[in-house]
Amino acid sequence: MIFGQDRSELREMYADAWQKRCDEKVLTPLEAQIVAVIEEHSEYQDAITGDLDRDFDVEDGKTNPFLHMGLHLGIREQVATNRPSGIAMIFQKLAERAGGPHDAEHRMIDCLAETLWEAQSQNRPPDEALYLERLRQL
Repeated sequence: MIFGQDRSELREMYADAWQKRCDEKVLTPLEAQIVAVIEEHSEYQDAITGDLDRDFDVEDGKTNPFLHMGLHLGIREQVATNRPSGIAMIFQKLAERAGGPHDAEHRMIDCLAETLWEAQSQNRPPDEALYLERLRQL
């Protein structure tokens, strides 16, 4: 796992990486990955530099930018390691059809989020076979 479990710690990691990029400091490989996702989501840059304790309630129609970008990072790690097995090929084919890697990730995010939500709500590991099947159906 790339990150810990503490929300404040995770958000600070995003803010610190972004600040280093703005200050033109050398980034660690993980910080470079975070910055790449932030750069692709200019609409979230205010959240990175603003109140890191802010809540983003789905009920209010607000997207949690940290969750969204974290799902991008999760998908990128899955594809890079091909875990679950077969995801790299699914991603490659989807990227060809969807207009590029970033668009493919956006299509995959809902499948990943749903799979993680189910696992968490049922207190079990994610069902990788079901996750891959959802991705194949995209």
